[in-house]
Amino acid sequence: MMDLVLEAWTSAYIELSSALWKFGAGRAWQPGEKLKLLFAGYNGTRNTGSDVRVEEMLRQIRRVLGPENLALSVMSQNLDWSRGYFGDARQVFLPDIYPPFLFREVRPHHGVIACEGSMFKSKFADALSTMFIGALGIAAAENKLSVGYGAEAGYMNPMLEKMCARYCRRSLIITRNEESQAVLTRLGVASEAGTDTAWTFEPRPPEYGRKALMDAGWDGETPVLAVCPINPFWWPVTPSTPKYLARTLFGAYKESHYRTIYFHRSGSEVDAAYKKYLAALAKGVEAFRGNHRVFLVLVAMERLDTRACDELAPQLGGAPVFSSDNFDMYQIVSILRCASLMVSSRYHAMVTTMPALVPSAGVTMDERIRNLLRERGHDHLLLTVDDPDLGDRLAEVLERLAEEADAVRDGIGRSVVRNLKTMARMGVYLERAVHQQYPEFPVRSGVRSWEEYLPVLSPDLERLLDTYESAAAATARA
Repeated sequence: MMDLVLEAWTSAYIELSSALWKFGAGRAWQPGEKLKLLFAGYNGTRNTGSDVRVEEMLRQIRRVLGPENLALSVMSQNLDWSRGYFGDARQVFLPDIYPPFLFREVRPHHGVIACEGSMFKSKFADALSTMFIGALGIAAAENKLSVGYGAEAGYMNPMLEKMCARYCRRSLIITRNEESQAVLTRLGVASEAGTDTAWTFEPRPPEYGRKALMDAGWDGETPVLAVCPINPFWWPVTPSTPKYLARTLFGAYKESHYRTIYFHRSGSEVDAAYKKYLAALAKGVEAFRGNHRVFLVLVAMERLDTRACDELAPQLGGAPVFSSDNFDMYQIVSILRCASLMVSSRYHAMVTTMPALVPSAGVTMDERIRNLLRERGHDHLLLTVDDPDLGDRLAEVLERLAEEADAVRDGIGRSVVRNLKTMARMGVYLERAVHQQYPEFPVRSGVRSWEEYLPVLSPDLERLLDTYESAAAATARA
């Protein structure tokens, strides 16, 4: 019921914005002004993937459109947790009850870039997808730039799907896979094929990650196995006033409380499935450790994952835990890139380590890791969180990952290069969208290479690009 209230409330503000614009309220971008763009995302939650995505979007868009032409703002759900991120972009607090905020904050801007990966899905939280639709819808209603960047679309509840079809019809959604394009096409929403934006992220130097691992007991030589668990069964998060009152008055729903009026899915079935998943991870990892000497670490890519790491650690002999609650995105990715092997239920743990050619396998709850491994050509390294034989199959997958490490690295390198080129194409789409919306905006002229549509690449990425571009050229000549 509360999801429906938020959806209706947000829809009303979009309709109101449209009416006010038609009657002359509001102001469009004028030549000579900086283009004010608002980035609507899931930031300030210590979700490493969400923060890395936006960091790289900002770097890319500054390079494509020119930093001197832009005034950028980023939504954050906790300004303390996102402090030090996003360069010179202004950070604005996104409240949990957000419809009035959207109406107030979107309208002074000249455009919105929605920047969460799971943008149009009911899997995690209808309230979050409603927020993205609201931000994009208000911008589109005022004839402003309205772009979803690196988005995924999947199953949506009926009301959410109707909102997306109605209010995003005048937006441009650059997806990160073809499956999402198919969903949006069915709804009549314009889209282009893109990718994730985390490929160009540069963490702290390897020395930082090595020191952090050594401080946790690593000898500096033993291969590191990183495991990134989650609780895949307590989604979606939904708002509930009765639960909020019960929590406030009687202390009920403590374990499932997310924050304010929002609660995770809960119950005996959720608890049983979660415990089975953790036990299976422990069984598979322990079987692998029986045959291989490795230094095991658990990594919480989102602070919510810390509980899963803390509950899995005792089942694995007290493995050290590295949590985004204590390490920022630059630090935690540096630590992950020191791994020799990785198994992850977090999509961005895999993406952010691929530029370092870390061999990885996935235990997935949805299509994101599945799509990534299929694109890499590594379907045989994919498991699902509810596989009844997960423990035994994980042990087999880890063995294959170790045996085929060199071939897996090669596939990863080729995938990174493909995705860099796709990410550059996203920059072209964005530049074109800005020019179509604001023909007098000073876009760059002349012939440019595809690399100029990316953030400035690190020396390591440049070397990776040279290696696989040269290999591709040699193959073509042969």
